[in-house]
Amino acid sequence: MHTLGKTVQQHLLTTQNHFDNSPDIKPAAFSYRCILAHYYNLLIPENASVLEIGCGGGDLLIHLNSKDKTGIDASITQINRAKAKLPDARFEQQFAECLKLNRTYDYIIISDTLNFVADAQLVFEQLSAVATPETRLILNFHNNLWHPIHSIASSFGFRRHNPSSSWLSPNDIENLLELSSWESIKRQSRIFWPLNTPVIAALFNRYLLPFLPWASFSVFEIARLRPKTNLTLNSLSVSVIIPARNEAGNIEAAVLRTPQMGKWTELIFVEGHSKDNTWDEIERVKLNYPDLKIKTMRQTGKGKGNAVREGFAAASGDILMILDADLTMPPEELPKFYSAVAEGKAEFANGSRLVYPMEKGAMQFLNMIANKFFGLAFSWLLGQNIKDTLCGTKVLRRDHYLRIADNRAYFGEFDPFGDFDLLFGADKLNLKIRDIPIRYRERTYGSTNIHRWKHGALLLRMLVFAARKIKFI
Repeated sequence: MHTLGKTVQQHLLTTQNHFDNSPDIKPAAFSYRCILAHYYNLLIPENASVLEIGCGGGDLLIHLNSKDKTGIDASITQINRAKAKLPDARFEQQFAECLKLNRTYDYIIISDTLNFVADAQLVFEQLSAVATPETRLILNFHNNLWHPIHSIASSFGFRRHNPSSSWLSPNDIENLLELSSWESIKRQSRIFWPLNTPVIAALFNRYLLPFLPWASFSVFEIARLRPKTNLTLNSLSVSVIIPARNEAGNIEAAVLRTPQMGKWTELIFVEGHSKDNTWDEIERVKLNYPDLKIKTMRQTGKGKGNAVREGFAAASGDILMILDADLTMPPEELPKFYSAVAEGKAEFANGSRLVYPMEKGAMQFLNMIANKFFGLAFSWLLGQNIKDTLCGTKVLRRDHYLRIADNRAYFGEFDPFGDFDLLFGADKLNLKIRDIPIRYRERTYGSTNIHRWKHGALLLRMLVFAARKIKFI
């Protein structure tokens, strides 16, 4: 520890001595760890590798579904307890402030430990050495609202005395992440009743807390490494999927107006049972522009969501884009989406029509109200700001989409438009979602395929269903 300051070293030794002499956790604390593990298992796939900083006696790791587990702790007593409980896992006595591990991990977790470390910013900086751009850092820590209750419980002997702790606020932690090499993705308020009491725990934690997030006992923060890309803007290829139903008058314009992006750009038209000559127009345009990469296919299923999935399955590009054939989202704006994803600023780029003024007649008033409602609902549901969930243009990397497709069974395949399907999937993977403001234009050919009331009711049902899977769980 010679590289650390004397104050930090003293704090580390004090904390180590305290936990070396601490008894194993009590049943109440074990019950709390079980509840925590439930929420961690919702965030961490079974096939992911996990590193826990401050693993204690392994009482959280033992409940995680992951098969590849590593834990470090300052206390050799706690490490020995953890090894006895989890003989197949890897445990080492280490201080997080001077971490030395020879591998990287998919997920790094710090559970109720950050308040005891000597230098949280230094810990975050050390973690970058065992992380990749795909790694997710998950922290859970006590809500400051509960600080007085903790103090009272300790003074009456209901809770063991711990070494002096920082009681960092969510804003403190987000600031420390930004000062190091991390950036926050989203925040979740979890656990109102920290004991696994039948009926009461489910009532409070599942049904009451989503409406009272400020009162949560525990706060979860999910972060990723701040993107540092060495890629040039021409290093990735692009597939633009264009679902087209009754859009014959827009096909050639889509080809002429879509810019060439990255290493190369391919256009994939997916014709969806049109009643006009859309398919003939697609085939004509393909023959007239032999120098462009154009793929054509006829949809085998129904709905835009199915067309997008079939188009993605046929795509060869590193980055996948959706462009509505009505061209109300100007194709000329697609390079903004490309740059955001290629440079790592966004892992899921979502178009937003509700920032800039739009052309008169581009969106009806009731549609505007519905879009704003779904934007607010999704921001609350996912913990990331999403202004416009129903903009047809969504962009992500191919490898991320394949992971979304592999996990699609969690939410089901009930979304006929594909917007919610992709947003829910991106949230499940803890991807960084960013809005890309665009200028929305009035349709110049044909009429919309959206039925306001019928489809609005369907979207609302989908939102309620997803809330049960994300928020009320």
